[in-house]
Formats: sequence, structure tokens, C-alpha cells
Amino acid sequence: MPVNAIVLVTVERGKINDVAQSIVDIDGVSDVFSIAGRYDLVAILRVQSNEEIADIVTGAIRAIPHITNTETLIAFKAYAKSDLDAAFSIGNEEVADR
Repeated sequence: MPVNAIVLVTVERGKINDVAQSIVDIDGVSDVFSIAGRYDLVAILRVQSNEEIADIVTGAIRAIPHITNTETLIAFKAYAKSDLDAAFSIGNEEVADR
């Protein structure tokens, strides 16, 4: 079963674009977003094990220059919009046929 994690990243001023590009190039990182607020970037990791998350965060991400802090959140369960749309449509087939 795949493991998903969210890594919140704080970056030195003026280095967000460079750091974001370095992170998105790492195997196991599916997306990187620049965000407003306490953190500068959010990286989404999709891998096969917790060990891979540990390797990516402590080995690859933390080795990138200009990162000052990270916080990693492990996802227990993933919800996708398409999954939720399907779940809410159960039992509504008759309404759609009218």
C-alpha cells in the first residue's frame, strides 16, 4: 500500500524557486507548491514505505541548500475528489435518470 506524506518547508529569502525545483526533481516527490503563511513550500511525497519517506526527507530534501526547516506529516488515509464524488452519488442513480 502506498504511503503519502506532506513535507512543509521553510526556505531562505529569495531561494524558493531554486529549492522548489530541486525538491520536485527528487524521486518520490509528486508535487511541490509555493504557499503563503508560516511555510514557504509544500512537497507531496508518494512512495511505497515509511523508510522511503525517511530517506527522502532526511537524505535528499534536508541536503538541499537554503532550507532552514522542515516538518513532515504522514497521511493515514488519502481522499481524492473523484472518490468523494463517487461516494456521494451512491443511491442517486434514480435521480439522475429522471
